[in-house]
Amino acid sequence: MSNETKQKFDGYANQYDEWFMVNDKLFTSELKLFQKVLGDISGKRLLSVGCGSGLFESYIDCSGIEGIEPSEDMGKIAEKRGVNIIKYGVIEDVELPENTYDIIYFNGSSSYMEDLAPVYEKSLKALKENGKLILLDVPKESAFGFMYLLGKSLNTYDHEYLRGAMPALPYPLALASSGVWHTTEEKINILKNLGIQKFSYYQTLVKNPLYTNEEVEEVVEGYQSGGYVAIIAEK
Repeated sequence: MSNETKQKFDGYANQYDEWFMVNDKLFTSELKLFQKVLGDISGKRLLSVGCGSGLFESYIDCSGIEGIEPSEDMGKIAEKRGVNIIKYGVIEDVELPENTYDIIYFNGSSSYMEDLAPVYEKSLKALKENGKLILLDVPKESAFGFMYLLGKSLNTYDHEYLRGAMPALPYPLALASSGVWHTTEEKINILKNLGIQKFSYYQTLVKNPLYTNEEVEEVVEGYQSGGYVAIIAEK
């Protein structure tokens, strides 16, 4: 995550949370995916890379969750919600102890990192044997990914090309524009090149963005249809 991205998030902590609260059914769909892929975390040691405001963590027992977060605005809120922030900064600058964590997860944060391979490699080394690296993201190839990239390219969502196709309250453009966005296949291939062989995949937000906040969606297996996708890679 660049300093520019850090500065973007530093001014948008409240807006980030408010967007999820207004888009409450979308948030609940994403939360279901988050809870599904983390599973039973009691007695486990977890690391959230780019934990943000700890919004998702506030709905689970986060007493065993440590966090790394570049934005102090975001991280201070996460701390109040119970996440143990071990570093204000980017994971590239953090020395992680090897063979330590049961689960390391990136909940949307991969979308703000240019070079994923060294970050994932560092994370895998920090996992215990049979530990899990979990990547939750809006895929570049999804309808949401296209929408954010088009908004970024046009520098607005209020454009004739998007008229009638946009949800009422899209993700804040400043945050979407600072994203890098990666495809699911790109992340899978990076992990395969790092020696990972055991994968599982889950997804939600299968509906088009225009209708996503109408009702809560259930989590389904796979990754080829969802607007929010989880890759679970087992060490």
